[in-house]
Parts: sequence; C-alpha cells; structure tokens
Amino acid sequence: MLTYLTAIGGGTFPTLTGEALRALMQADVIYGWERTLKDLPEDVTENRVPIKDSAELFERLKQDEAAREPSIETAVVVYSGDTGFYSGARLLLPKLKEAGMKAEVIPGVSSIQILAARLGRPWQDWNLVSAHGVACDPVAEVMKGKTTCFLTGGKVGVIDLCKALTNAGLGNLSAVLAEDLTYETENLSFGTVRSLVDREIKGLNLLLVEAAPMLPARGGGYPDSSFERGKVPMTKREVRAVALAKLGVAPTDTVWDIGAGTGSVSVELALQAREGKAYAIEYDPEALVLARRNRERFCAWNLTIAEGSAPEGLEAWPAPDAVFIGGSRGNLKEIIDTVLVANENARICVTAITLETLEAALHAFQEHGIETEVSEVSVARTSAVGSYHMLKGQNPVFVITGNCHE
Repeated sequence: MLTYLTAIGGGTFPTLTGEALRALMQADVIYGWERTLKDLPEDVTENRVPIKDSAELFERLKQDEAAREPSIETAVVVYSGDTGFYSGARLLLPKLKEAGMKAEVIPGVSSIQILAARLGRPWQDWNLVSAHGVACDPVAEVMKGKTTCFLTGGKVGVIDLCKALTNAGLGNLSAVLAEDLTYETENLSFGTVRSLVDREIKGLNLLLVEAAPMLPARGGGYPDSSFERGKVPMTKREVRAVALAKLGVAPTDTVWDIGAGTGSVSVELALQAREGKAYAIEYDPEALVLARRNRERFCAWNLTIAEGSAPEGLEAWPAPDAVFIGGSRGNLKEIIDTVLVANENARICVTAITLETLEAALHAFQEHGIETEVSEVSVARTSAVGSYHMLKGQNPVFVITGNCHE
C-alpha cells in the first residue's frame, strides 16, 4: 500500500495543487481531520475516515497495511496548509518509514503564502512562528528584528498573544489579523496589537506583527550616561561589564536581577537574553520609575520589573539560568537559598562594597558547597582639573561568583 501525505492548501478547492488532486483521485481511502475532509473535490472517493490524533492515524494505516486488502492500494492522508510548515506530516512520516511502509509527501500552498499574496508582500524575510499547540513567547519573537507571522489556535490564541505584547509595552505595533483564509468568511483586519485585545476571535488564524523597535546588538557595558539615574545608586559601567562576563548570559537564558536600582544591570541582562526572559525586583519607588524608563529607553521588552523585596517576590518567577544580586537588604543568604532551590546550577554573581556583605556571600555559597571566585574591581576615571586631567578613584567593588565555570 502506498500512502500519500498530501497538503490541500488553504482548505478549499481553489488552493489545491494538481499533484494533490491526482493523489486524491487515485485514493482508495482518505484519512484526515473532519474539517479537511469536508471540502474535497467532486469525484473523490467517499471512503473517508475522520481521525482524532496522529496516534490513531498511524494505527489505522498499519491495520490497512497488514490487512493487504486488494481494495486499498492507495491511501491519502490530507493536511491543511503545507506539509512542511508545522504539519502533522513531520510526525507521521518517520513512523511510516520505520515500519517499512511506503509513503510520499505532496506539498501544498501554506496559509503564510496566501496571506502574503492577499497583502501583496513577499514573505521570504518573515519570522514564522507556530502558537498552535507549541510553546511560544511572542515578545521574544518580535524582538528578532523581523515581521513575525504567528500561526494561532488551540490554547494560545490571537488575544493571548496580543495581551502579552501589550503588557510588554508593545501594544502600538502594527498588526494584521487574517481569519478563515480562503473560506467565505475570510476577513483581514488592520490595526495595532492593542486594538485586537478586545476583539472576539475564534478558530485557527494568522497574526502578522511588525518587528519591535530595537537597539543594534552590541557587547555589554553601556556608558553610564546612557541611563537615566536621578539620585539612585547605579552599578557602574566597568563593574557591569565584569558581572556580565562572569555570568556568561546566553540568548535564550532566563535571568534575574535582584535589587535592580536604576535597572542598568537588568537592561543589559535582558539585551543579552533577547530570546529569553529577564526579571528584576526593586522596592524603592523612585528606582522603579527609573528602571522602567530605562527599560523602554533600551527597548528591553523582554524585561519584567516587579515592585517588592527578595526573597518573597521571587517565588513566582521561572527558574533562572543566571542571577545578579546587587542589593539584598540584609537577606543575602535567603536570596541565594531561594535561587538555588529554583535551580541548583544557576550562575550567580553578587556585588558588594562592604567586607560584611563579602563575608555573607562567601558563607552563603559555602553552605551549599559551591566553590566561589572573588574579584576586586578598582576603577579610576579621568577628571579635568583646569587644562590637566587627573585620575579620580571610584569605590572598589567585590564581585563574588558561584557556579560561573570558566
């Protein structure tokens, strides 16, 4: 028995390719989800079997193969869209091959192609993302510098995506909602992400969102003058650069900043973890205002800033890969304990300007059996005195790290 894994395009006859039509006309039995079986062309076999999931489909095909019925020489499995774009074909094909069953794949016209054609735009540079049955972080996706097209449905729908983007400060991004492409109820809505939050939207749709404004990617250690500061203490550029180097943040990491202050470290952590998530906590109202302004100034849309104190405010956060502790209000041991409960392998960097905080950090790491490294950063900056320039020393800072393997 030969099985064709066949894409039927947008789900209606006009988007069906000639190759797919030939396969359907040859079929002795056709399997598919109910929606895909409804709108097949005339003169195609009425032996159509609705299936609920991929496991059931595979078992039915195995039964057909084992039965060796002369009446079933060709089976067709129909998928909407294209077999190469988030299609169930990717799961079924290797199973059929492993079972020694003959199978061929027939591509189709994807919903992405149809939307691009409706808009008169090329889609070759779009960031294509499925939010249908798979994990999806819309904020990280629109931060990649490309127009993002979300395939939606299931538990995560258009409204969920738009709420997440709006909550991150991206509600003004231009968006297109494509509903029921190729069907009589097809509708394209143009507006902003925020304008779609209150819409009543159901079913499988496409959401096209323009790229979020971003600063050019660069190494860590932005100039202090780049940040709004006010009278709130700020981790200086040279110390920030050392801390970031110690933490070695990867693009997909989840990072925490405890005692965010002006948000200078929070912002830099978030920019290095552009495809991940950044969380910061700060109790001082004036500092919170500055941190949020700096978040927007640096387009650190993946940064969530919370008001509160640690460790109480950390419990709802996802497990971190890297943590910076710039302020602990005397709770350093409890904070480190909380971090290591969330992830015993989390990379941790603590900065201290007093010997007491240095000692507390060393004891906290020692209790967990974590080998530490201590660096002392002493910085002097030039200061103009008349026509001369002299070096003016800054306060020395201890940088204590744990789990930050070289």
